[in-house]
Amino acid sequence: MKHTSIALLVMTGVFVACAAAILTWGFYGDMPATSLSASVTLWLMALLCMVLAWRMRDRKERGAIGMDRSQLSPLQAAQYLVIAKASAWTGAVVGGAYVGMASYVVPRAAQLAAAAEDTPGVIASALGGIALCAAGIYLERHCETPPPTDAEPA
Repeated sequence: MKHTSIALLVMTGVFVACAAAILTWGFYGDMPATSLSASVTLWLMALLCMVLAWRMRDRKERGAIGMDRSQLSPLQAAQYLVIAKASAWTGAVVGGAYVGMASYVVPRAAQLAAAAEDTPGVIASALGGIALCAAGIYLERHCETPPPTDAEPA
């Protein structure tokens, strides 16, 4: 499986940010309010990815990935990889959407009461999406296992 391309994640985030900015600039009055609690899931998923990455790094350093009960199963490592890829792409899309919203909300926070109320939630969600993307990439890079040596069977 190939690494997730950071350039593609950035391009996806920029595209979604542009689309969200266009929609926000045109329809902000019809959009629901964005609360600070909207970012909680993003931050919790980023934390989960970091914990899984630390667990993978620790197991790799100890050589504890294998089929023994005391070891981390290779299937579980593959499941962590799926979580990593999904988190990276979700973070890029959601982070980009909130960055696009921030392009409208933040400059108008002093003039519009609704924008002032939305600003903390939009900023926290944008940062949460970026953090989730970064944590997903970090986890993905730690899910690699070295190939077996010539002496051990594959």
